[in-house]
Amino acid sequence: MFLATLVFASAGATRVLVIENSASPASVEISEDYMKKRGVTNVLKVECQDSALSAASETMKYADFQEKIEKPLRAYLAKKSGIDFIVLTKGVPIRLTGAQTGVSGTQPSLDSTVAALDYRDRKDVIPIVLNDSGFTGKCWANRYWNSSERFTHAKFGGYLVTRLDGYTVDDAKLLSTYSIQSENARPTGKFLIDVAEGHGIGDVKKVPMSALVDGKLDTHMINEMAYNEWDADMVVAGQKLEAKKVPVMVDRTDVFVGRKSGLAGYASWGSNDPKFDAVGYGLLRFDPGSIAETAVSTSARTFLPTSGGQSLIVDLIKARVTGVKGYCDEPLLQAVASPTVLFDRYTSGWTLAESFYAASRFVGWEDIVIGDPLCSPYAIK
Repeated sequence: MFLATLVFASAGATRVLVIENSASPASVEISEDYMKKRGVTNVLKVECQDSALSAASETMKYADFQEKIEKPLRAYLAKKSGIDFIVLTKGVPIRLTGAQTGVSGTQPSLDSTVAALDYRDRKDVIPIVLNDSGFTGKCWANRYWNSSERFTHAKFGGYLVTRLDGYTVDDAKLLSTYSIQSENARPTGKFLIDVAEGHGIGDVKKVPMSALVDGKLDTHMINEMAYNEWDADMVVAGQKLEAKKVPVMVDRTDVFVGRKSGLAGYASWGSNDPKFDAVGYGLLRFDPGSIAETAVSTSARTFLPTSGGQSLIVDLIKARVTGVKGYCDEPLLQAVASPTVLFDRYTSGWTLAESFYAASRFVGWEDIVIGDPLCSPYAIK
């Protein structure tokens, strides 16, 4: 069964480029493991600071990124066509400082910067300036947002960038292990959608809300999305899963739901839930092929052990989720993935990368997508 999956997965292997930090033993081990499992041969070896060593090393100067990663990456892509997915690993920094997009126009995630690699050169992209009560940021409207078509770089521009990361090298390597396992045995567990009913529920007819209207920025989306609008998105996500007969539990009480196991999917407010239970969050458990999203501003601020602050997606990786999205700095709520789009695309057989990016409104922003980009347990074999 494993060999059959490897052959199946290899059909997309030529579309994947792995970026390996040769200065990081963690990065080398994870990238080599992933390439062997998936039959990927495209690799770009760079040398930069090792983000697996300290929290300070997780942030990289933009000038260093340009010289050590962007420049060789552009050169590689100029010679190698057909790349749609780019995989980063633990050991490659997660955020940039002194950049041209991101929080305050200077601090985006490294991952989302790579995802928007050619946006600055295109005439058909829409730059966005976010401004909410003194908070400012620069990014671009994601050209793949809410797409009904499968992704190619040739059609949409940009790249679908994911990361294999976790507290440990083993945690990061398990992400692709579970991805492959899920393609042998489709997830049968429930999606848990934990609505914070106290916010009220927004207009479900407007789900999913777009950042653009007739090709122009919706001024409503310059300021932060209302909390009840993301709750409405979660409600609609549950309805769509029910209609597809995908097992789902939508909790619409004020209780934070934790301590659940065998999960195939998850969406919640994480530590932003008024009734958040940190112990219960830590006791969530996921089956192979599972994906998750939490509406938490700094859920991907680090992939190293820490204490205090908001809930982290690295704890969901430790709990064996296969794919999850987080944010290295404040993104505003409208940047959080739409659960409706995310779960619908994924359970329709799209890849993990396509599903998360179709559900995300911005690139060149704070987003970090974790997981094997090729993971597609619901694909028709």
